[in-house]
Amino acid sequence: MIKKSIESLQQEAARSGANTLKRNLGGINLIAIGIGVIIGAGLFSLTGIAAANNTGPAVILSFLLAAVGCAFSALCYAELASMVPVAGSAYTYAYATMGELFAWIIGWDLVLEYSVGAATVGISWSKYLVTFLGKFNIHLPAQLITSPFETVRLADGSLIHGYINLPAVLIIVFITAIIIFGTRGSALFNAIVVALKISVVLVFIALGWHYINPENYKPFIPANTGEFGHFGLSGILRGAGVVFFVFIGFDIVATMAQETKNPRRNMPVGILGSLIVCTILFILFGYVMTGLAHYTEFKDNAAPVAVAIAHTPYEWLFLAVIAAILIGYTSVILVDLLGQSRVFYTMSKDGLLPPVFSVLHPKFATPYKSNIVLCIFISLFAGLVPIHVVGEMTSIGTLLAFVMVCLAVIILRKEQPNLPRAFKTPWVPVIPILGILTCLLMMFSLPVDTWIRLIVWLLIGFAIYFGYGRKHSTARRGMN
Repeated sequence: MIKKSIESLQQEAARSGANTLKRNLGGINLIAIGIGVIIGAGLFSLTGIAAANNTGPAVILSFLLAAVGCAFSALCYAELASMVPVAGSAYTYAYATMGELFAWIIGWDLVLEYSVGAATVGISWSKYLVTFLGKFNIHLPAQLITSPFETVRLADGSLIHGYINLPAVLIIVFITAIIIFGTRGSALFNAIVVALKISVVLVFIALGWHYINPENYKPFIPANTGEFGHFGLSGILRGAGVVFFVFIGFDIVATMAQETKNPRRNMPVGILGSLIVCTILFILFGYVMTGLAHYTEFKDNAAPVAVAIAHTPYEWLFLAVIAAILIGYTSVILVDLLGQSRVFYTMSKDGLLPPVFSVLHPKFATPYKSNIVLCIFISLFAGLVPIHVVGEMTSIGTLLAFVMVCLAVIILRKEQPNLPRAFKTPWVPVIPILGILTCLLMMFSLPVDTWIRLIVWLLIGFAIYFGYGRKHSTARRGMN
């Protein structure tokens, strides 16, 4: 089994000069990147869905339970990121512990997560932008906000075909341009976006707190209806599964290891810090939302936060929430594209993908050719394909990566116990095993069609690996 040694990865991380990524990011930048992708529109929708269908006011317990589940994987990520501060995240860790084929599977899996995720979020961003502009009587031509495979019914009742979802294309192009100019600029843009998002969440919590009706918390845990997952303790468990996906994003911090100053200290700070900050905000947010309105009012409502805001005198807050969703999606797209290009960069450096994906810009030291290729592919996908075809971005790829990372910690502790570890996951192997079990439970709870899409995508990946990657692998050539 072909593996990359930890020592070679550490030497690669210490390398500097031409064709190496610049180390511009500190601990605060990494926390901001993590928060930037974790706090997205999901917070403003999944909280209400879980409360209405599963938990009632006890949604805050689901947030806490989901955070604990994420923490198991986060602790493992922190250990590996501090040991192997190289771009690539779970892909790199799998290469060092389980071998090249497993690394390829994870890397290709992350491609699905980041690329399709960015396209999906881009399409949804376009829909929210149209809603936001409509509040000000600004209406874009229907043909330019709809894919050619969809029809739109106009006010006069006529049906027309779309040409392209232009806002979805433009947001992908815009974010790509920011990324190409370097992680310092990307980090600054993301920091501004994160500050705005957190401000809106804090304003909602602060203003809404004064209008909480204590009666809405009774009962705090509604009685189970007789069906698993519908209220009661099983509802809290099911609710944790629903809101778990709101937390996903801290793992992308690990893809930025090679652009981080003092990664042995700052990677654990970024991974664990973003998770802690978001957990506190989510619990406060859920508490205020279910205190403003009775949980039954969120049933079948696509904008549950708007329902809660209606119980306050602050109607302007609704527009602020839509703006926050737009801002949230923007930062999610940024971090998805950033993480995707860094995974491609590392796979290309390893010879598993063509060299074009690891060519760095002479001035900005970013993999600009990879960014451009991805921009063309993802923007066209976002502009021409309907959102129901793109599909809801599932977390099966992320959960599979989490399993591999937890497993990698166990393997490395057994095979190389004396390697320097700037951060050590406590209670190994208990914590990694709990992380593996939690993630597998989440994976097996996902629908069958999600597994089918994953299998088809992996089969395409195997064809590329055995047709190109295996023949050009630098690690494999070094063994010959």
